[in-house]
Amino acid sequence: MGTLYTRRFEADRIGSQVPLKLMHLEGLYELFVTKFAFSNMDLSMHLFQVNLKMKLTYRTLPYDEDSDVQEPEGGITEAGGSPKSKHHNRKPWDDDCPWSEWYSAEDPVKGFELLTAWSEKAIESSLEMAELENASPLEAEKWSISPCLSEILSADSDGKRIGFASQLQLLIDALLMSLETQFVEDFVSVEHSRPENLKSTAVIPPPTVLDRVLKDLFYEVEAAQPDSAEGDHKYSRTIKGAPLESLFGQFCLHALWVGDCNIRAIAAFWIEFVREVRWCWEESQPLPRMPANGVIDLSTCLINQKLHMLAICMDRKHQFNQKGPKADENGVFLSARIKADTEVQSVISSQDGDAQASCWECDSLSTPDQDPASHFSSFEHSGAVKLGDPEHSPCIRRGSAGVIGSMMLLKSYQNMHAPFTQDSPLMTEDMHEERLQAIEALGDSSRFSAQLEKDILSSDMSAFKAANPDAVFEDFIRWHSPRDWENDDNMEKGVSQINAVVESTYDWPPRGKLSERMSEHGNLWRKIWNEAPPLSASEQKPLLDPNQEGEKVLHYLETLRPYQLLEQMVSTAFRATADTLNKTSFGGLKQMTTRIEQLYLTMSTTLRCLQTNSISVDAEDIKDLKRLCTTFAHVENLITLAASLHRKFMQAPRLSESIFNDYDNFHVPKLGTVSIGRDVKKVFNNEQEVRQGEREVIASMFTPPTANQLWRKVLSMGNLLNGHEPASREIIFTKRDHLCENYYVGHAPRGYQQEFETYRMYICGTSNDLGVALAVTSCD
Repeated sequence: MGTLYTRRFEADRIGSQVPLKLMHLEGLYELFVTKFAFSNMDLSMHLFQVNLKMKLTYRTLPYDEDSDVQEPEGGITEAGGSPKSKHHNRKPWDDDCPWSEWYSAEDPVKGFELLTAWSEKAIESSLEMAELENASPLEAEKWSISPCLSEILSADSDGKRIGFASQLQLLIDALLMSLETQFVEDFVSVEHSRPENLKSTAVIPPPTVLDRVLKDLFYEVEAAQPDSAEGDHKYSRTIKGAPLESLFGQFCLHALWVGDCNIRAIAAFWIEFVREVRWCWEESQPLPRMPANGVIDLSTCLINQKLHMLAICMDRKHQFNQKGPKADENGVFLSARIKADTEVQSVISSQDGDAQASCWECDSLSTPDQDPASHFSSFEHSGAVKLGDPEHSPCIRRGSAGVIGSMMLLKSYQNMHAPFTQDSPLMTEDMHEERLQAIEALGDSSRFSAQLEKDILSSDMSAFKAANPDAVFEDFIRWHSPRDWENDDNMEKGVSQINAVVESTYDWPPRGKLSERMSEHGNLWRKIWNEAPPLSASEQKPLLDPNQEGEKVLHYLETLRPYQLLEQMVSTAFRATADTLNKTSFGGLKQMTTRIEQLYLTMSTTLRCLQTNSISVDAEDIKDLKRLCTTFAHVENLITLAASLHRKFMQAPRLSESIFNDYDNFHVPKLGTVSIGRDVKKVFNNEQEVRQGEREVIASMFTPPTANQLWRKVLSMGNLLNGHEPASREIIFTKRDHLCENYYVGHAPRGYQQEFETYRMYICGTSNDLGVALAVTSCD
């Protein structure tokens, strides 16, 4: 500007014993005024216009360990035990989070820094400074907040945090060790030498620990278990493991925490687990956490399928021993196979007499997952005349579940009866594969599907013949497969072939024919029909022998190879832990939802190497699984952060989402990278502006400090926020003078004036550490 001036800087710092006067705005104002006023001047009697800018920083109080309830020493009550039980007097922050059943996570949000800023204003006296010091921070022009995050979020995941990810890492190490031996017992038996590379520190948990965990698995089960699939992530089923609430799913979660999750601890746990399962089988006790009905889900791991099969067999075995309503004398489980596309009404014929009543008493059975009364409720007693049913039938009708609407038999002009049939045999994945291999060995692949269902079809035909002694093959097709009966009657042209055939008593017999598929020469269905004897379902050989199938399941569990066990455990543990974390409530954080979805897809791809039921895991697969653990740790940290933010910003969700998204974009690399901390060196300190309507929510976080927390604070700096004084202050005092042309070396326009900052003082610090910097500008 062509001016000649000199700027002089001075700075000082008081590290302790800050004078009381300098802890307040009034004293700081007078300190600044003394730099340009005469020393013998009474400052209180003179007005000096000074400009002021101020920014105050408040910090929420950290948790004071010596203020409230002392936490008992020794968090683990028994070495090697599962941390599921809680013995702490103080309620952790994550007490109702889904992972708290297994471990307690450190709160990733240690606190918040609130910055309140006052824009520049003119001050003329120390009295105004005193009034400003007593003003509420809510009057500040701008508020902004930044979280104080725990270092655990940015640290490497190698053992620095105990959570699901760290335990999954140990489980993968156990998977690698499982390839060393052929039998699970070798890891716990003293007669066999263990693998040389097995660490000596790999100890077996004491019996008391295993007993406590088994008790939790088998006995401490809630009476009403929720649906295991309810609330699961949409991609959870793409991982071939066991559902979260299933018996094997809970076994895998416990195995992560039993001992140090080494192969010896897992082997001992598995042996005791199988013994408990066998005890339930031999004592006819229900298998907990497993449904005793339904269809076996082939998308789950084989162990879960076997346990489901065993639960069904145990239920049927128990019903047979109790002679319950679902099984007959031979242990055959029956159901009234009423097609959904037929209209069924129960017309219990009085002409059938005692034979019909005895059959009803013996064969009126339901499927295991239905109430037996539900079948009878669909049948209505009718007094309608049943044409064609003689008063004394020469044939004994057996296994009838009632008349099927108005359907009549083609040859005998009698009502068609729906038979009780056996339930379809349940098969696990390996049973399907064995049956496929056996059928392929026959070389008749063109009729593969029919051969596969031959036993079931033959059973249904025998039951139909017993319930309808005068029936022909066409009658069975009209009942069992309406699509294969082509009706030519003009009255029924508009009726779909899927619907039941409603026959007219005045037009007999109904005009129709078999489909081309059923009428071709050498049809397999007709061949089975000709060979099927008329036997009711209760007289037939069971399609599923519960005793035989149950023993097969137990044999599989007792002879399972270590690597087969660990492969299924790894897949199930990843799925179960992810499903557990997925239950976390974190509000409407869309970015968190995306991260969880990416995790499931990554797990589904990586864990495919464990789904071949053979020794196929190589060194590269282990590396991929290790990287998956790192990815899991990233998402686990994010979920913990999201849950913590959601709890703290219930009434201000915008701030929760903004802080989380900033952290996610700043800190977290793409999924699958090695570490979060090696690539990021900066410290996350992003600030979020607090809107006017959100200030009360933020102010409520600053709960009034207790007397125990304030005993050290003898002096106060003012500007209190719910009893909290500023953690630090930043204040800028400035004094401006007017420049005229006399200050210029060269010629300046007449009347030229400009404000010139002659004094500037910057003050920062706290009551225990005060720094002051002064800049004085003068013209020579």
